Amino acid sequence: MRDFDSPRLMADIGSTFARFALETAPGVFEHVVSLRCDEHADFYAAVRAYMDQLPPLPIDHAAVAIANPVDGDLVRMTNYHWSFSIEETRLQLGLETLVVVNDFTALAMALPRLRSTEVRQVGGGEARPHSVMGLLGAGSGLGVSGLIPAGEGWVSLGSEGGHTTFAPRDDREIALLRFAWNEFEHVSFERLLSGPGLVLIYRAMAAYLRRPPEALSAPEITARALEGSDLVCGETLELFCTLMGTVAANLAVTLGAHGGIYIGGGIVPRLGEYFDRSRFRERFEDKGRFSPYVAGIPTFVITAEHATFTGTSAILEAQLRSLQSSSSGTSAILGQIRRARDNLSPAEQRVADHVLAHSRKVLNDPIAEIAKAANVSQPTVIRFCRSLGCEGLSDFKLRLASGLTGTVPVSHTQVTQDDSMVELGEKVLGNTASAILQVRSQLNRDMIDRSIELLLGAARIEFFAVGHYGVVAQDAQFKFLRLGMACNAYVEPRLQLLAAQTLRAGDVAVLISGSGKVPELIAVADAVKERGAAVLAITASQSPLAKKADALLIVDHVEDVATHMPMISRILHLLVIDMMAVGVAMRRDPAHQAIDMPTLTVDPESDHREPQAGLRHGTGATALATPLSNLTAHSR
Repeated sequence: MRDFDSPRLMADIGSTFARFALETAPGVFEHVVSLRCDEHADFYAAVRAYMDQLPPLPIDHAAVAIANPVDGDLVRMTNYHWSFSIEETRLQLGLETLVVVNDFTALAMALPRLRSTEVRQVGGGEARPHSVMGLLGAGSGLGVSGLIPAGEGWVSLGSEGGHTTFAPRDDREIALLRFAWNEFEHVSFERLLSGPGLVLIYRAMAAYLRRPPEALSAPEITARALEGSDLVCGETLELFCTLMGTVAANLAVTLGAHGGIYIGGGIVPRLGEYFDRSRFRERFEDKGRFSPYVAGIPTFVITAEHATFTGTSAILEAQLRSLQSSSSGTSAILGQIRRARDNLSPAEQRVADHVLAHSRKVLNDPIAEIAKAANVSQPTVIRFCRSLGCEGLSDFKLRLASGLTGTVPVSHTQVTQDDSMVELGEKVLGNTASAILQVRSQLNRDMIDRSIELLLGAARIEFFAVGHYGVVAQDAQFKFLRLGMACNAYVEPRLQLLAAQTLRAGDVAVLISGSGKVPELIAVADAVKERGAAVLAITASQSPLAKKADALLIVDHVEDVATHMPMISRILHLLVIDMMAVGVAMRRDPAHQAIDMPTLTVDPESDHREPQAGLRHGTGATALATPLSNLTAHSR
């Protein structure tokens, strides 16, 4: 871990309390304070109230763990009324970095960093080194996560596993389910294994034992059960621990968690030895044919005081390391700037250098200040933004901000010879997902609209690609033929130039290339332009082919075709074709009316496919009740 240049602000936000701390050195948390959420108007007000209590200190970086899914810039709490923009809050607090993650994602990242004195094992089993770990925690809800080893590090699972359906195991639990059905159509484990769930179990047990219930809170129920002064409370807590064993066992077999199951949250760690003596472990190992399997998996209660802060700190450290890495760049668009810089004009290069050196400052500066700092004109700044596929300076800033203030960065993971088949599959899928998200961040609304309008108005469409990208052109031909549009695909270089020379004004040539530097396709583009037809390029930004295009759809993913086939980039190009096909279909049939399209059936006795309905040339698109994934599936 790098040395701290300033203290780092840590926050753990629940629906009742907001906990704050300053990390003054790696793993050292000071000025720990808990504030009641209902005493502050919003998240910013709570953070500001905490910071106002601190001595004057420079705080540049902060990380927040919150009991809520985090997806994008806007965070809306599920169990409380707070909502906030990550970037707006960062600016209000004057921070360089603000990372916001799900609280159980943060707690999961703490697991490899916990010392033996910060956990307590319940029952038998032995953890395998560097193996999958599962995580549970009951508080205002039921948090579920997992931790997957990846190379030298770990990947935390974002999960809503607490909402899995409750399955009773005996008559008492069946009675509990029937009681809960009176209030909830769907009874998840979170309905029972949480603070509100304790109250629900208590009322159900009172009815089951034919005892009058009292108006007790979850802490009061727990206190009476631990004292042994109330039969119903005792039954409630005992059942609570038993059900926790069911959930823990389910998670263990689902994840193959040979690294152990860890239990945190605000309830179980406070039960102390009572939990160890409960039926938790007995139920955990009661898994039928898989009882020996789960018996070898250890279970632990997390006793560390600042476990969530520890995990949040690890995520922040990883983000800062990524932001300061010159090789990976600070965001998708900054990486795009680095790749495109050498192909920019000298004036645009000065803008690029200024953005790379002062990315945080650029977010807040007006165009006049950016132009002055880069020693260029304001129109040059706009040209720079558009050369990256952005609609203008505002769009550029939005993309830059999302990269600088995102949650846990999605990154490329190297496949190694030591990987198991499962690990290999996870890495391949993860790398593809990362590339798709990067291309999504580069989408330009104006260019998409321009491309769809060109295709809609085309008298004739020709798709051109060479080598490994030929399958993309053929896939495009199939999709647009299904839409009843006249088109061809040319993947043979000797025919491409001849075909291009037959085009006329009103036709569109779609050129597909990973690098945008293929001489044959550049020659095709020149021939198409000479004939007065339009060029739509699906290729890398700032490439020679991109500069010849009338409309450009950027796919910036470079693969070394000298060492392996371009797998991911072809998938990205196929997705862009899907996007174009769906866009054309929707524009031609905005009401999504069902239109007579060919339905392919397969004779089980042969490989011959026969169309069941005629294809009406130029008369419409698919109904689009068919999802995008199905459109893609038809082309495989």
